[in-house]
Amino acid sequence: GNIRALYILGENPVLTDPDTRHVRHCLEHAELVLLQEIFPSETSEYADILLPGVSFAEKTGTFTNTERRIQMVNPAVEPPGNARQDWQITTELARRTLKHRGQNVDAPYGKWDYTKPEQIMAEIAALTPIYHGVTHARLKAGEALFWPVPEANHPGTPILHANRFSRGLGLFSPVEHIPPAEMPDDEFPLILNTGRVLYHWHGGEMTRRVVQLLEVYPESLVEINPEDACEYQIVDGDSITLASRRGEVQARAWVTGRVPPGMVYANFHFPEAPINELTNSALDPVAKIPEYKVCAVRIRPVQR
Repeated sequence: GNIRALYILGENPVLTDPDTRHVRHCLEHAELVLLQEIFPSETSEYADILLPGVSFAEKTGTFTNTERRIQMVNPAVEPPGNARQDWQITTELARRTLKHRGQNVDAPYGKWDYTKPEQIMAEIAALTPIYHGVTHARLKAGEALFWPVPEANHPGTPILHANRFSRGLGLFSPVEHIPPAEMPDDEFPLILNTGRVLYHWHGGEMTRRVVQLLEVYPESLVEINPEDACEYQIVDGDSITLASRRGEVQARAWVTGRVPPGMVYANFHFPEAPINELTNSALDPVAKIPEYKVCAVRIRPVQR
């Protein structure tokens, strides 16, 4: 009730955010939902406005991965139809919004007059010290740059902490364990852990469209320890119902020692088995991350 409008870029919160019922409720009650996407998704059903973006293979720019490597990408194919570069869409939205509010789009605090992505990288470098020396020209020349790159002639920092911590001394902070918001009980005796599998990524909007990946991993599997499978009379490959205090889904069982007794593991790539119908939206009090990994559930085989 506090957020009136949402501008969602390349995300599918109906499938990937916790407590799906709550997510749908919020999207239904938002006054305006703009979705910038490359494929139809579960979230697109709630969008008032759909903005056709482009995929990674159709854009120019940089990706920075978790080892801090800044990598240049160039378009391999042309965008289809009326799809536009993400930065072009965002820039045009910003300019129109400022004009509608009677503000000067050429004001010093934000001109929004980009004509190519190199200009955006230059602005990032000007404002962000760890990117000061990064340019498209250097990346196109084949330089492998790892931030921090504090100067134009700096080679980058492949190893961040070589001889000592970059801040000088290590920082150690005592922490107290905070129990999860929901633990197993007699009604919901198992812990659900969620995550990904090797063959699919996040909401699967792209990977579920790759025939070869679907041949390897075509449906949602719930991993169950053999001890629990025996107790609940579940056979490998059975259709099962997995339920929590928030909802229930049906999927196929994979009886495996990959998970310990008392725990089941499920992925959230498949909309036909939307595991986040079950998960808990309770937040970590500091990081504000939802408790995707701890949720009390019960399990039973679908009648054969």
